[in-house]
Amino acid sequence: MPLLEPKPDPLRPDGHGRAPRHDRLPDLLARGTPSRLREELTAVLGREKVLSRVSDLVRYASDASPYRFVPQVVLVAEDLDDVTAILAYAHGKGRGLVFRAAGTSLNGQAQGEDILVDVRRHWEGVEVLDGGARVRVRPGTTVARVNAALAPYGRVLGPDPASAAACTVGGVVANNASGMTAGTARGAYRTVASLTVVLPSGTVVDTGDPAADEVLARAEPKLCEALLDLKARIEADAALAARIRAKHRIKNTHGYRLDAFLDGATPAEILRGLMVGSQGTFGFIAEVVFDTLPLDRAVSAALLLFPSLPEAAAAVPRFTAAGALAVELMDGNTLRACVQVPGTPADWAELPRDCAALLVELRAPDAAALDALEWAAVEVLDTLETIAPVPSVANAFTRRAGTIAGYRKARKAFVTAVGGSRPPGTTLITEDFAVPPARLAEACAALLDLQAEHGFTTAVAGHAAHGNLHFLLAFDPSSPADVERYAAFMDAFCRMTVERFDGSLKAEHATGRNLAPYLELEWGPRATELMWRTKQAIDPHGVLAPRVVLDRDPHAHLRGLKSVPAVEPLVDACIECGFCEPVCPSRDLTTTPRQRIVLRREMARQGHGSRVEDALVAEYGYDAVDTCAVDGSCATACPVGIDTGELVKRLRQLRHSPREERTAALAARNFAAVERAARRAVAAAHRSGGVAGERLPRAVTGALRRVVRPDLVPEWLPELPDAAPEALPATDRAGAAAVYYPACVNRVLGGPGRLAGPSLPEAVVALSARAGRPVWIPGDVHGTCCATIWTSKGYAEGAAVMARRIVEAAWGWTGGGLLPLVVDASSCALGLGREVVPYLDGRTRELHGELTVYDSLVWAADHLLPGLTVRRTVRSAVVHPTCSMERLGVGDRLAALAAACADEVVVPVDAGCCAFAGDRGLLHPELTEAATAREAAEVAARGFDAYLCANRTCEIGMEHATGRPYRSVLLELERATRP
Repeated sequence: MPLLEPKPDPLRPDGHGRAPRHDRLPDLLARGTPSRLREELTAVLGREKVLSRVSDLVRYASDASPYRFVPQVVLVAEDLDDVTAILAYAHGKGRGLVFRAAGTSLNGQAQGEDILVDVRRHWEGVEVLDGGARVRVRPGTTVARVNAALAPYGRVLGPDPASAAACTVGGVVANNASGMTAGTARGAYRTVASLTVVLPSGTVVDTGDPAADEVLARAEPKLCEALLDLKARIEADAALAARIRAKHRIKNTHGYRLDAFLDGATPAEILRGLMVGSQGTFGFIAEVVFDTLPLDRAVSAALLLFPSLPEAAAAVPRFTAAGALAVELMDGNTLRACVQVPGTPADWAELPRDCAALLVELRAPDAAALDALEWAAVEVLDTLETIAPVPSVANAFTRRAGTIAGYRKARKAFVTAVGGSRPPGTTLITEDFAVPPARLAEACAALLDLQAEHGFTTAVAGHAAHGNLHFLLAFDPSSPADVERYAAFMDAFCRMTVERFDGSLKAEHATGRNLAPYLELEWGPRATELMWRTKQAIDPHGVLAPRVVLDRDPHAHLRGLKSVPAVEPLVDACIECGFCEPVCPSRDLTTTPRQRIVLRREMARQGHGSRVEDALVAEYGYDAVDTCAVDGSCATACPVGIDTGELVKRLRQLRHSPREERTAALAARNFAAVERAARRAVAAAHRSGGVAGERLPRAVTGALRRVVRPDLVPEWLPELPDAAPEALPATDRAGAAAVYYPACVNRVLGGPGRLAGPSLPEAVVALSARAGRPVWIPGDVHGTCCATIWTSKGYAEGAAVMARRIVEAAWGWTGGGLLPLVVDASSCALGLGREVVPYLDGRTRELHGELTVYDSLVWAADHLLPGLTVRRTVRSAVVHPTCSMERLGVGDRLAALAAACADEVVVPVDAGCCAFAGDRGLLHPELTEAATAREAAEVAARGFDAYLCANRTCEIGMEHATGRPYRSVLLELERATRP
């Protein structure tokens, strides 16, 4: 063990002597998967595809639903051979299995108690067909990723769930998801052209293949016979057939799509329809071909406030008749909860208790068509009584993209925002139902009455244009009285929806586990029996997703309800929705933000010092703390801004010994010497590398990492550049338009060794002078830093020392804030502009408030580029927008500067955080390699003349990932504008 390996005990949640929770993992799982099961599956798949530690089981045990079922083992399927092998094993051993992709399910479909199969990691891919008219998609691809590929063709997928950035196509099809605009015509059932499915027997069928029925007939004759027999039974019962058709005139994902038997003429066609909405109980969807829809780029929207929920609902049909594509309903509780969503107006917190809002969205192919829609919508609005803040009917609608995006963000944050404000210790139930749109107002009033009767204060929102309402309620699953109250409410709610409104109990979230006991209430015994027969025909041994959709236990929805113990205020608002996961750099290496929280909650469920807690704590250090990039991407993706990186920084601090803290603070106080030493070490390593190649520095750092600690000693990478020149360019303060602060990373590390030209500071000085906006570099910048080195590692005292020093220095350099401060690394601009603030005292916080910090991209794009003449360009450039650029909101400046230097600029669709994170990529190169895999593959697929970024360590990380020479866009701009 390394000498300075930290002890794991500081990672235990607070609460010595805490009582174990009723749903804690039993000690018998402390060693993870039972050894025999692990060994058998390792023989089938190989060791690397079998996840069997207790932490693996726990992190896959939760999805966005109120349930928690812990699997016995987690398997990572890489291809169809793996899937068929897993199915054969489960079939032969009589075991159940569940396929899981994004885990954004709200009803427990992504959980299993036996074998859980991860089909996200290796199942991404998009192929645009027929000029965008169709698209072929692998099931682990997010909806947002597919739409990004379709956007250049002016096309879009029909389903548009609120979780589009996180949910995957496999889940969307399996649950027949829809969304704001989909209704019944644009959902998955109507837009899936064909799919490739692996049946429980292992048979693979592409329903789009002209020979699909021949394949089925040879491989599955009994199944073909059963499907045609069920079709004949339904068609022979005219009343039942009419009932099935009627049930799907409104949104309905409760149970199976029996209309597939009416819509399909052959077994393959029937199977295509049945797979949509099958919720993982019929087979594995390995590929989907969608018919796409036009992307109407002209958009207008209005947020309209009404005195009450029923009054808002009553206005919905009129806007729909006027041509609105989407009319979203939000009650007062939702609006007030959304105040915590970044960008939402603060005055929403003061809205009247009973008010409600409609978000009316109009979409058209062009401005002229949008004008007509706006006129029609304004005429409707003119006859309605709304409340403030609509200033006037004529100005109610806006076409401003930023405003509309803010409205959408608030609406899509419904579940997370309301869930985040739930009482501590409660779990969140999300239900959605649909009624005929004409009866929406009546259903709203009835729902409010029902909630009040059972003592729930809930939030209501929905896709009102389609008669689809969502509501949330919270209760404590460890309280028998609370569970009983919830059960009574569900009984009453289901009866009301079916008996009073003839509605659907699940409009778009699918049956899952919580509505399975109410299937017969909605569909009646005849249709329900046919659903059971369909399951028996396709999965006769009940291998797939047991107890999902079909369950004869009348109390099935009360089983497996998860407790949500408090762990840290920073993350207690998390509802485990998974929106953070697609942007997490470590998602394919160790853990995601959601999983970091889930693991800590399981520690808190355990009695202090239990065997399970011991095992989780021991595995948490590397999995959750060491391999977190603390880049803040999760906060950007989270609708309520939870930054799990802040939790990790705190945990890193807790792991530090007093000696480490003192050493870090000493380094901050003597950073000038540290900076000189770092520069000399880099230069010396390069000199030794020149003699012995890369072997000597690699051997030295490797030995130190083994002896000292990998999280303290960087690994040598061949992409590390030589040392930067010690002397910075000479500049004058007189006449300077800004103070230029070269970040310490650019004072230590030079540019790409294989590219000739000026250093970055030389380029910035030259560009600024060339544009008539000269900059001044203070003579005492050496020995200062933005403090990110300390804040990212959780060294609080060192961070405070450096934060206060740099703010005092910057205040003096800028003449008390009279000049802007230009920082030439985006991560340092973020650090100095925002992240130092918690480490400042009262005086330095006041000084900081007077500073104007510019990222060098903003300085170059907004203040220099207008005064520059581009004299030469390259043919093509690819850019890497860093996570700090995204958090600063300056990624567009990177693209704009690149566009000035290149005829073609490409922003990779799969661009994301490179996870180099200062020195994290040197401490854990495997993190950067995992984080950049998709982007690197996209970049490597073709050649570019320039590879551009604006953060030196990120450039090193991308060069390590791609083998291409990434450099600052400012270096390329200097070359392009050089006389």
